[in-house]
Amino acid sequence: MKGRVDAHQHFWVYSPEEFGWIAPDSVLARGYGPQDLLPLLAAEGMAGTVAVQARQTETETRWLLQMADEHPWIIGVVGWIDLRAPDLDMRLHALAHHPKLSGFRHVVQDEPDPRFLLDAAFQRGVRTVLAAGLTYELLVRAPQLDHVPAFLDPLGEVPEAVGKIVIDHGAKPAIVAGEWEPWAGRIAAIARRYPVTCKLSGLVTEANHQTWREDEVMRYMQHLLDCFGPERLMFGSDWPVCLLATSYERIHDLARRFLEPLAEHEREAIMGGNARRIYARDPGRIDIQSMRGAA
Repeated sequence: MKGRVDAHQHFWVYSPEEFGWIAPDSVLARGYGPQDLLPLLAAEGMAGTVAVQARQTETETRWLLQMADEHPWIIGVVGWIDLRAPDLDMRLHALAHHPKLSGFRHVVQDEPDPRFLLDAAFQRGVRTVLAAGLTYELLVRAPQLDHVPAFLDPLGEVPEAVGKIVIDHGAKPAIVAGEWEPWAGRIAAIARRYPVTCKLSGLVTEANHQTWREDEVMRYMQHLLDCFGPERLMFGSDWPVCLLATSYERIHDLARRFLEPLAEHEREAIMGGNARRIYARDPGRIDIQSMRGAA
């Protein structure tokens, strides 16, 4: 598949019980499906998307994969699986042969234990996923970056991990509070030391939803570009969550203006090439024996 890719968006069927993080009067308090996104993609000239989990259930992962079957422009799914489950290899085996399963993530940002990333069972689960040739997406807030090096160090023992760890939303700096350090220094150190990729996504909702300015957000975007370079950045809209702060169209306008000074091949990498490289996969690569060994 060629063309530009939105590397981070969500679908859901809303209910207050299952989406407690969404205020009942929020613009997000309704269902969002492929029929809502497709016209937006077409208007912005996007060829495909990566659908990312919004609930921590394997049922949702299967639902997203079913939608990916029905809509060819959904090029990959980043789902959820219980990474600490003792029968993880069997659970993964039940899902991993789907050609559009790209990887998994856990909502670490909401875990009350600040050292959650260092949990032994969780780390074994991440190694199992990576050994299967799948991605792991790291959803953390800026303060949690303190533990990311200790989380990443053991993954160097998994050859398949190279290029398969993705940091969501630039690790969510608190732009609304003007946070710079220690976020800027920590994310730079991680980018220098580890072969991880970062998503240029979700930053507008870390700013003031009503009064954010493009130059304010671009400061953080520029730091991520300086740290990771165009070969390790991916554009993602974070739709429909972005609607808390702005429209899908304006997210693209912001990205276009920010990336305009780059060479064409660099813009193409950030806007789709890197996502296709990281998320598209050959289901024949799944090796259940290697998965068992990593666990």
